[in-house]
Amino acid sequence: MRRRIRVGVDTGGTFTDVVAFDEDTGELAAVKTPSTPADPAEGFLDGVAKVLAVLGVGAETVTAVCHGTTVATNAILERRGARAGLLTTEGFRDLLEIGRLRLSRLYDLDFERPAPLVPRRWRREIRERMNHRGEVVTPLDRDGAAAAIERLLAEGVESIAVCFLHAYANPAHEAQVGAMIRERAPHVALTLSSEILPEMREFERTSTAVTNAYVMPVMGRYLASLEGELRALEARAPLLIMQSNGGVMTAEGGRQRPVHVIESGPAAGVIATAALARAIDAPNALSIDMGGTTAKASIIEGYEIKRTGEFEIGGSMSQGSRLNKGGGFLLRVPAIDIAEVGAGGGSIVHVDGARALHVGPRSAGAVPGPVCYDQGGTEVTLTDANVTLGYLHPERLPSGLRLDAEKAHRAVAEQIAAPLGIDVADAAHGVYLLGCAGMARAVRAVTIERGRDPRDFTLVAFGGNGPLFAAEMARSLEIGTILVPPAPGVFSALGLLEAEVEHHLVRTVLRPLFGTKPSEIGAVVAEMEREAEVLLCAEGSRARVEIERSVDLKYQGQSFELTVPLPPSFSDEAFRTLAADFGREHERTYGHQAEGDPIQIVNLRLTARVLRPVDRAAIRLQEDRTARGGDRRAYFGPAHGAIATPVIPRAALDATARPGPLLLDEYDATILVPLGCAARLDAHGNIVITIGGPA
Repeated sequence: MRRRIRVGVDTGGTFTDVVAFDEDTGELAAVKTPSTPADPAEGFLDGVAKVLAVLGVGAETVTAVCHGTTVATNAILERRGARAGLLTTEGFRDLLEIGRLRLSRLYDLDFERPAPLVPRRWRREIRERMNHRGEVVTPLDRDGAAAAIERLLAEGVESIAVCFLHAYANPAHEAQVGAMIRERAPHVALTLSSEILPEMREFERTSTAVTNAYVMPVMGRYLASLEGELRALEARAPLLIMQSNGGVMTAEGGRQRPVHVIESGPAAGVIATAALARAIDAPNALSIDMGGTTAKASIIEGYEIKRTGEFEIGGSMSQGSRLNKGGGFLLRVPAIDIAEVGAGGGSIVHVDGARALHVGPRSAGAVPGPVCYDQGGTEVTLTDANVTLGYLHPERLPSGLRLDAEKAHRAVAEQIAAPLGIDVADAAHGVYLLGCAGMARAVRAVTIERGRDPRDFTLVAFGGNGPLFAAEMARSLEIGTILVPPAPGVFSALGLLEAEVEHHLVRTVLRPLFGTKPSEIGAVVAEMEREAEVLLCAEGSRARVEIERSVDLKYQGQSFELTVPLPPSFSDEAFRTLAADFGREHERTYGHQAEGDPIQIVNLRLTARVLRPVDRAAIRLQEDRTARGGDRRAYFGPAHGAIATPVIPRAALDATARPGPLLLDEYDATILVPLGCAARLDAHGNIVITIGGPA
């Protein structure tokens, strides 16, 4: 019988994680391979070939390849996107600079927001105007539009975004200009804001459309390369791309709407955490994913993933926070609510002129990597500090990568300890604690800033570095329990296998809640459901479809809204229930509610997903042959000094809690159980770490 293999590939800034799941036997194989920033497809294909070799199967057995990628993200952060142009309504050329007049650091006189992705010379105005009801105020100037298109083409733009005022209410003018561009320059990538984001608020819509146009050619070339190489391997399986919202889309969808895959990689880890939370009956879970470049945090509440309608990328922290905006590029697309900070194993550590210690956001990445990799890296990273402390093996990682502990020790001594005038071990421990603080910053952003108490959650730590920092970070936030799943270093790649095909639709309604006929809302929702059915049928996805409906509400006069679930039926009683649900969510988020104030409907939202669960109980991880024994001297701060710490495999733990300090070297990650904590194994093979008081 021919075997059926599903493959998940999570490409990070430092490592590419690949898992292959045999749908018939439940066997799961995992591989970590260095990422290849110059050509991400190279690391992708290398990992796929290796993981299939581990299972002893050929590429023809693969039934699906699901991919989480940072290609679009890196194109924005490194400003390596396409030469993109913008056509907009007359008078709105400078909208990207004006934004919402918010700064992430209000009193920093030297703070500058990132320059727009489209320079002003490539932004052209066109005479046209719609009002908010979709009525034509000023007809489209077709001659002016043609001239603007010609000027952009003469500048050599590869991609054009079209964003007209109130196009969400009537997309006719955008459609006409789009047709002109397709006729004149079919080779140019085209983004219409009315297709990407048919929603009110011109800045958010323009920023989202421009970002899509900026990364569209980059993602198009990357996905075409992957599909071609997979065909060369004789893999005929469809290539699916993880979206920021936690669902997957086809490669063609990724080419046309790359703005939906900006947070592709981090989303997969949250999907895996939600599946694990359901399996272990933990309704409230907090995921922390620390890899080589960044640390990402998100929450699962009542078994449900928390999502946001917008987020920023390119600032000091990528997140959907309402409390910290204006530092990056705003994207108004559905996304899992993730806070991301530049604190990973490859984050570069330095001492500034005032002798203050800093970790990140710059990263050594896969090339040249940390000093201890001995591949040309010269700047100290978090990984170098961990090697110096004895938390990592001094000669090699369990995955086989060679390490040079002496080089790391020397770099920490020269670059950190000497400028601070302290001992090398204390300097390295200070770097470690600063890395924990970076993780804690991301956790606070998705809990405390959202009105949630992190102590009410079980912390699920994964990623190549998450289990190494989680315990001390949890202690600082008074979180009592940490859970480290099997194969923590490739946990996000496993989440790719559990992701479902999803489509998110939105319609701006903008009318009072009480004063709107329930049948009117029902009619709009029914229209959205028909549109979702067309999208799913086009992909051949009709069985096991699940529909979720929600609505954006606000008190009249407010600038921003909150999203709450829509009831299954529409009636006056259902609207009263909706108002009560909104009041509770407003109080939980902002600390108060305004009973009696008029409530306004802003947007209706619909999520259509095709269920394709992975039976976690059937998964059989391949035996980890990298486990080591013995002990290693590890430094736990000036109060305790260096201690001979047992190094044990996961299998050495059982249901009886074993006190720290302990180190567990696994193929894909190292787990640290510090002093004052204890570890045990649960019935699902997860390591459960209980946190004591201060070490």
